Amino acid sequence: MRLTLIAFSIFLFIGCANDSDPVADKASFTRIYDNNKYNASFFPIDIKQTPDGGYLILGGRRIDDSSFSGIYIMKVDEFGGFVSEQEVDETFVNPIAPLLENGGNYYFFCMTSVGLQPQLFQLDAEGTLSEPISVGGSYPAAAAVDGNNFVLLSYDNLNKKTVVSVITPTGSISQAKGFSIGAGDAVEEPIISHFLRTGKQIPFLVGKTASGQYYFNGFYNYTLSLAFTNLSADEPQGVIQGQQDDGGLSQVVPLDGGKFALARFNFGDNYFLPNTSLNTSGVSSSIDLGGNPFPELIANAPVKILRVTINSKKVALYGSDTKSKQIALFGYDESTGEFIGSKYLGFSNPFEIASIVSTADGGLAICGTTFVAGRFPRICLFKLSKEAVIESFQ
Repeated sequence: MRLTLIAFSIFLFIGCANDSDPVADKASFTRIYDNNKYNASFFPIDIKQTPDGGYLILGGRRIDDSSFSGIYIMKVDEFGGFVSEQEVDETFVNPIAPLLENGGNYYFFCMTSVGLQPQLFQLDAEGTLSEPISVGGSYPAAAAVDGNNFVLLSYDNLNKKTVVSVITPTGSISQAKGFSIGAGDAVEEPIISHFLRTGKQIPFLVGKTASGQYYFNGFYNYTLSLAFTNLSADEPQGVIQGQQDDGGLSQVVPLDGGKFALARFNFGDNYFLPNTSLNTSGVSSSIDLGGNPFPELIANAPVKILRVTINSKKVALYGSDTKSKQIALFGYDESTGEFIGSKYLGFSNPFEIASIVSTADGGLAICGTTFVAGRFPRICLFKLSKEAVIESFQ
């Protein structure tokens, strides 16, 4: 495996920080990471805070030798200062979210550019990569931690199936089940466009509820659906159908008591459901879920949901992209679904959200894409202090 290290020239835009106070400097800052490869394209996929207070950012990049995205990894320190970057060999492409934590290490799935076989990479807190581990299947789409293992959502293009697999950190598949997307090329077209990034980015998701039931947001029976499965029956136990690729769930996070924090989209419109029940053992439609409309968001907006505790209150924190080219955060009381506050991030350039994480100091880190000079995609990082979070979402 070849890793390319290149010199990085950084533009730093600093906000809400006191240059003479190191505590304040790392509690609140804004960074935009630019470089001298002006024709290059970088975008973040996920971020994790490391034990040293710094951050690991998993990203993608445009490459010349493949229609898929290449892999990019960046390490920054606790102040957001650039430490190192890695452009992974172009024989590995299509890194997917999230960056997974397991046993003190970090993992992510990608695939080979030839053969499209899923690969599992391990990296440490400094971003040092191990040799990749080959995993069966093709087209990895989403992943999650499942105890000491991982659960992977992938697309089997040979058999036209959405596949859910339980995979060990050594790459062994302990369970797997495939579900038909339906016959014909029309249903496959948006899936391939997603992977090539030539069309709509489908909100593929996978996970496990507290009751032990697996779920996936992917194509099943001709439409984007949220499906619940025990990985043994040939059909899902419950299905919430969308509208082909024009409607469905854009984010799903299980809450306490069997409830869910959701976001859905339908022909461009966006709706939030911060505390709702789902029928996990029957067939229903995402349209029937209703929800709070958000006309200020872009059409079919990407949505991130983070469960966080603020001033002893459990909060479902939503993040998305506005029509005014800012990143918007909306907080809801988990127990009631009541709206408790909002905050907007971004200035001058367009900004798009990629990931939100809680930080060790009680604050938040929000990673996204900005466009330098309006056209060069670059990674940005906002750090909000504990005090700023409490002020916005108490």
